[in-house]
Amino acid sequence: MSETSPKLRAELEGIPTYKPGKAAAAGGPVAYKLSSNENPYPPLPGVMESAVAAAGSFNRYPDMACTGLMNELAERFAVPVTHLATGTGSVGVAQQLLQATSGPGDEVIYAWRSFEAYPIITQISGAKAVEVPLTSGEVHDLDAMADAITDRTRLIFVCNPNNPTGTVVRRAELERFLDRVPSDVLVVLDEAYREFIRDAEVPDGVQIYRDRPNVAVLRTFSKAYGLAGLRVGFAIAHEPVAAALRKTAVPFGVSQLAQDAAVASLRAEDELLGRVGSLVCERNRVVEALRAQGWTVPETHANFVWLRLGERTADFAAACEQAGVVVRPFAGEGMRATIAETEANDVFLNTAAAFRKEL
Repeated sequence: MSETSPKLRAELEGIPTYKPGKAAAAGGPVAYKLSSNENPYPPLPGVMESAVAAAGSFNRYPDMACTGLMNELAERFAVPVTHLATGTGSVGVAQQLLQATSGPGDEVIYAWRSFEAYPIITQISGAKAVEVPLTSGEVHDLDAMADAITDRTRLIFVCNPNNPTGTVVRRAELERFLDRVPSDVLVVLDEAYREFIRDAEVPDGVQIYRDRPNVAVLRTFSKAYGLAGLRVGFAIAHEPVAAALRKTAVPFGVSQLAQDAAVASLRAEDELLGRVGSLVCERNRVVEALRAQGWTVPETHANFVWLRLGERTADFAAACEQAGVVVRPFAGEGMRATIAETEANDVFLNTAAAFRKEL
C-alpha cells in the first residue's frame, strides 16, 4: 500500500479552527451557557408547530429555492426576490460571498478582532486576509480600512455590531467610508445582531444597500429569532451579487424545517420585539453593574458584553465556569459573555465582582 497521501490545497495549511462556544457541562456544576450568543427564550409562537409539521416530510428534499421564505423576506424588507439569497446561517452566506468574489491573489479586508470565521473562510478561498486593528475604543477603524484598499481588494467585511466587542459603526462614518471604496469592491455589512440596536445613528444596512450596488447585507435567524440550531441566514444584495450567491449555495442546504420555522418567526415579530426588548434591558443592567464594579466595558449594541482581560482571560473564564457559567474566552485578549436569563447574568456579575477585587 502506498504511503503517499492525496494532494490537498496548500491554502488549507494553517487554517485556524473555528471554536464554538463551550457547552454547559451535563450534570456538572455549570448551569448556564453564555458562550455562543444564543437566545435564551424558547421558539416563538407558531415556530414549533411549523417545525413539527415539516418533520413529517424528512424523507423528501426541501424546496431548494426556499420559495416561501424568499417571498416572506421580500415582503418584509421591501426588496425584489431576485435581490435575496439564503444559506446555512449568515456565516454560510459569507463563505458563498468569498467563493463568488475572491481567490488566490485577491485580498479581503476586515477589522480585527472581529468575527472569528472571517480569517477561516478567507483562507479557504485562497485569498489574502488583511486585518485592520480596532481602535482603542474597540471600534472599526474605517479610515485605516479604506487606506488598506489596493487594486487586489475584492471584499470588505464590516461587522455591525461587531462580534465580539459589541461596538458599532454609525451612519456618517459608514457613508464616508463607503464613498472611499471603489465601486468594484464588495462591502458586506454583517448585521447578525441588528435587532438589538437601539441607537438611531446606527444605520439599517438594508437602507444603505438600496443606493449602493457594491453593498450586501447579511442577516441571520440564529440570534434574535432563536433558530441557531436550524442554520438559516440570508443576504440582501443587488441582482448580480445575489445571483452569484444562489449559484454558490450548497444544493438543498437550508432544510424545509428551517425554512418553515423562519417564516413562522417572521410572522411572530410582535413577540420577537418584546423578547429582544427584555434582553436589551438586561444588557443595560449588566453593563451598568460591570462599570460600577470598575470594569471598562465598551458600549455594546448586541446581546453580549466584552471585557478586555489580556493575560487574565483564561483565569476569568475558569472562574466563571467554576461559578456555574460558561463564557467565550479569546486567549490573551478578552472575554465575551452572552446576555441570558437574569439568574445566569447574576452569577456572571457576582463572579466578575469577585475577580475584580483580585486584580
